[in-house]
Amino acid sequence: MSGVIDSIERAQLRRVPSFQAGDRVRVHFQVVEGTRRRTQVFEGIVIKRQGTGVRETFTVRKQSFGVGVERTFPVHSPKIERIEVAARGDVRRAKLYYLRDRVGRASRVRERRWSGAEEVIQPGLIAEEGAMPADDAPRAGEEELAEQTAAEEAAAEEAGGDTPAEGGEAAPEGAGGEPAEAPGGEPEQAAADDEQQGS
Repeated sequence: MSGVIDSIERAQLRRVPSFQAGDRVRVHFQVVEGTRRRTQVFEGIVIKRQGTGVRETFTVRKQSFGVGVERTFPVHSPKIERIEVAARGDVRRAKLYYLRDRVGRASRVRERRWSGAEEVIQPGLIAEEGAMPADDAPRAGEEELAEQTAAEEAAAEEAGGDTPAEGGEAAPEGAGGEPAEAPGGEPEQAAADDEQQGS
């Protein structure tokens, strides 16, 4: 029987941000006034968080015109639209009941500046100064450009054989695939002699 109850309670749990006593939070909850429903925001310092599972609650305290106001919310209530953590408090207690006796600036909670452990940089991961990091992964568009270039080269080979020389004109070839040379060593003269013999 307890397994059935646990499964039902697990289905009612909601995703909430991590917060603890001393944090300043904004709780957006729904208020029903007659037939109208509106969202109200309650901002204050969390003075305690107690309970587990679906019965977990937290109490938020704020000063309203010099009067301390506390309100207790169920963490997983469907009436709570969202919980925003405005600031992290630097406290060493789980229950901050001492704030009830404080007035004015004494009732403030110091904000925690430390955000987490520093990132450890492993040696060898940073490139030498002035050296570009290795980039094996292709950038966007490089694969398409490579495929397009390969297709153009294949089409050029099928159409006319090799690509033309840099001068823009194809050099005449002899029987062995090398440029034909006249006895004097000039390929152009040999081509002119061939044309005269053919005519």
